[in-house]
Amino acid sequence: MIHITDSALNAVQSAITGSSEPVDGLRIMVEAGGCAGYQYKMGLVKEASPDDTVVERGGVKVFIDNSSHELLAGTTIDYVVAIQGSGFTFDNPNAQSSCSCGKSFG
Repeated sequence: MIHITDSALNAVQSAITGSSEPVDGLRIMVEAGGCAGYQYKMGLVKEASPDDTVVERGGVKVFIDNSSHELLAGTTIDYVVAIQGSGFTFDNPNAQSSCSCGKSFG
């Protein structure tokens, strides 16, 4: 299971509220790529896919596809506001290495 901080939850809720299209939730997945081997992908979606695991917190649905589920198990997703830039961060206990930007892992 993944964990979503209050800050990340608020950022997703704001994005859903501000969307011009109907949105059912946030899709998070892992794809091959990035400088460390795997990269995180996320975006708002209209509906879940049939093979998604659905995590709901505070009325926000997060969809995780089955192929990413194992790589994301135990991950904490946060939203950080900083001078250098704001964005989502991933604290993934399955990552053996990561790149300096924090968006990919191996």
